[in-house]
Amino acid sequence: MGTKARASDGGMPAFIAPQLSLSVTAPPHGADWAHEIKLDGYRLHARLERGKAKLLTRTGLDWTARYETIAAAVAALEARALYLDGELCAVGADGVTSFPELQAATDTHLTAGLVFFVFDLLFLDGRDWRAEALLKRKERLRRLFEGVAPPLVFGDHHLGDGARFFAAVCAAKAEGIISKRIDAPYASGNRGLWRKAKCYNREEFIICGYSEPEGERAHLGALLLAYYDEGGRLLYAGRAGTGMSDRTLRRLHERLEPLRTTKMPLDVPPPRTTRYGTPVELSRVNWVRPELVCEVRFLTWTADGLLRDVSFEGLREDKPAREVRRSRPAPAS
Repeated sequence: MGTKARASDGGMPAFIAPQLSLSVTAPPHGADWAHEIKLDGYRLHARLERGKAKLLTRTGLDWTARYETIAAAVAALEARALYLDGELCAVGADGVTSFPELQAATDTHLTAGLVFFVFDLLFLDGRDWRAEALLKRKERLRRLFEGVAPPLVFGDHHLGDGARFFAAVCAAKAEGIISKRIDAPYASGNRGLWRKAKCYNREEFIICGYSEPEGERAHLGALLLAYYDEGGRLLYAGRAGTGMSDRTLRRLHERLEPLRTTKMPLDVPPPRTTRYGTPVELSRVNWVRPELVCEVRFLTWTADGLLRDVSFEGLREDKPAREVRRSRPAPAS
């Protein structure tokens, strides 16, 4: 999983909590927003000091050893010290980023073809850029990246007309867009200054159990999914039974088997009847401690609060289970 970053000896922080985005149903209007394609990968910070680069997850874990090619490229940048914000991705043949391909590359240690899209500059050579406006930060970042080739890529943006840009991104089968206030500083946490509009539904959930396999399927049947509500209760969200290859099923079973428990971790049991699909047969469920987080794609939420038409995308080792909440997008503004 990695280790937490240690304190810095210089003026640059060892770790900066990332700026987060507010989910919205549609991108904001007006010329005060820059729009970026929402990338489907791992959010990473890159830190360079005294010739040594580190790659840090959004919770501060050190993943440098996992992605040595990216770290080496950061170390080769024309800077004495810097701190960058970006997204590590696998880019498919269609030009769209793919989280399942990223996870497959990570699992097999075939990471040389991954790309680190850098979209923000926080520190550079002793100067703290966080208080500067977004466009000023990005313009300095663009100059830093002149002549730089993959695996490092400048994360470009589109100014204004968010609705048209969003439509074009969705038509290209990308995940969505992130809209950012052009005059705002970098603010750790969620201030509503960055807004996320998705082309389709995709969220993270906690694996709380799995069903026994049926027929010719091996290892496990479906994953039982859950999330924490604002009161801290672990609630059942539905199950994911598709999107898993034989290799993925085997890997998931290996990860889940040590987490098995005889006690149901949910605060509220799964419903005995559902509006869509079949209810969970509790006698065929293997419960696990709620520690692993996965990402799924789904059609919609049903009226009784369950996911419909769910497909597994991959494990999310960069997000703690206690942070998983049901996303409720705010109306467009």
